[in-house]
Amino acid sequence: MKIGVNVPNFGPGTDPGVLRDWARTVEGLGFDLLMVSDHVAVTPDVAEQYPAPFYEPFTTLSWLAGVTERVRLGTTVVIVPYRHPLLLARMTANLNDLSGGRLVLGVGVGWARQEFAALGVPYGERGRITDEHLCAVRAAWADTADYRAGSIPLWVGGNSDAGIRRAVRLGDAWHPLRITLPWLRQARERLTATARDQGRPVPALTPRIALRLTAEPLTGPDRLAGHGTLEQVTADLDELRGLGAETVVLDPFHGDPAETRRPQEAWRALATVAASLTTDRSE
Repeated sequence: MKIGVNVPNFGPGTDPGVLRDWARTVEGLGFDLLMVSDHVAVTPDVAEQYPAPFYEPFTTLSWLAGVTERVRLGTTVVIVPYRHPLLLARMTANLNDLSGGRLVLGVGVGWARQEFAALGVPYGERGRITDEHLCAVRAAWADTADYRAGSIPLWVGGNSDAGIRRAVRLGDAWHPLRITLPWLRQARERLTATARDQGRPVPALTPRIALRLTAEPLTGPDRLAGHGTLEQVTADLDELRGLGAETVVLDPFHGDPAETRRPQEAWRALATVAASLTTDRSE
């Protein structure tokens, strides 16, 4: 099972130097994948959670590709309706080529109503637009040399039944975000049933989980996967492996934009997990 990290590409403490340090830290600790998120217009509903500066994901990943060598690079998640599908196809194909085939494209339908309005995209039609655009992206990748993408994995986000259906129909993997393990066990069954009903293969499981290390164990059915002591976190990763997860992305951002001024705290947590994983692999 591969382990990735979601890197904050936003917030008052984020600048090019910090992003470079994030990338080198993630790669240096031995993680397999570095991912960033997506917003185009930092409208008030976006800024409340993810304030400016917000670095555009493809521009950021193109730059980070030049300061890294091994780590894969991805999006968690690009909001598909925000860009013309041929533009999305070309940017991803070019980035994959320029990075030596390291791109993972995670996609979603979006949630910020004011941002949709600012971009002139109908919020109520975002699911249909996403489906149409993903079909167009895949067709462009397959049929046109200028858009040749090699083998970019397409991870479809979304914790809803609609997201599961979309992952089965259009994705290589299902990418649920910030989940509890009891919920994921049931959702994994729905994923399998949906694939059976559609007569399609079950997509890979590639969840993004929270990462918050605590001194004392956390209990209760609402505990997010990745929250708790180091022992709880490693047990969560073991269970995810048992559920068939091919990649798990760790998200060390806890929701306070001020955290971006103190990335060392997240780096220490990631180093602790990385050391534990290295020990487990060597035993």
